[in-house]
Amino acid sequence: MTLPLQERYQAGDSALHRLDPRVKVVVTLLLVLAIVLTPERAWPAYPLWWAMTGSLAILGGLNPWRLARMGGLALPFALAAATLLFTTPGEPIIAVPGLTITGAGLARFIAIALKSWLSAQAALLLAITTPFADLTWALGSLRVPGTLVAIISFMYRYLFTLKEEADRLIRARAARSGALPGQRSGGNVIWRARVAGGMVGNLFLRSYERSERVYAAMLARGYDGRMRLLYPPPLTRSAVIQGAVPVLLMILISLLAVAWWSA
Repeated sequence: MTLPLQERYQAGDSALHRLDPRVKVVVTLLLVLAIVLTPERAWPAYPLWWAMTGSLAILGGLNPWRLARMGGLALPFALAAATLLFTTPGEPIIAVPGLTITGAGLARFIAIALKSWLSAQAALLLAITTPFADLTWALGSLRVPGTLVAIISFMYRYLFTLKEEADRLIRARAARSGALPGQRSGGNVIWRARVAGGMVGNLFLRSYERSERVYAAMLARGYDGRMRLLYPPPLTRSAVIQGAVPVLLMILISLLAVAWWSA
């Protein structure tokens, strides 16, 4: 599989791997919420959030620097907030013809980029240390609507099915696109666009037909819209206590962030 589409879970026996998935989901959601609600100019809070995320990564047997690099995948999406650089009222700091970057706009943009980067690390940490089946089961146990859980489950699984069908089409095209050495196969841009459009349509039909076969097989095996575990683990007091420790740290960092912002 290519890097953007691969199973993120990495098997392990760390304390974070063994922690109840329901506790991990709740802690991750609270961590992302706390990061998002951090005041923009509470700059000392962001290193503390990263230190907390890195500590959890070490607890899970992961390299925090590698996790930080993986979290960089979210930074391009933060560019959607680039208009804040020019539209936020404030004192101008950089002036270019027709555009003016304000200090408040720059601070807001940097804060959004940092929050996106930190939130992505928290989500990746959850995905790396928790099997996807356990994640969907935890969401169902936390009373997330069953329809939404089923949609998330099938969407994730069918991404890999869709990629497999696309790989087959690409291999078939490559096998039928022979060319002499030093020559380029295929025709002009219009011809290539026509071939690509036909492949997309073929991919849709093949994926639809395969999904029908998979769904019929699931019904034959007793599927009724719910994902089940044979032996669902009980929620122990130890797991709750372990989950409460990072929550207390989140509260402390949030209080410090508010104090810095108010100062």
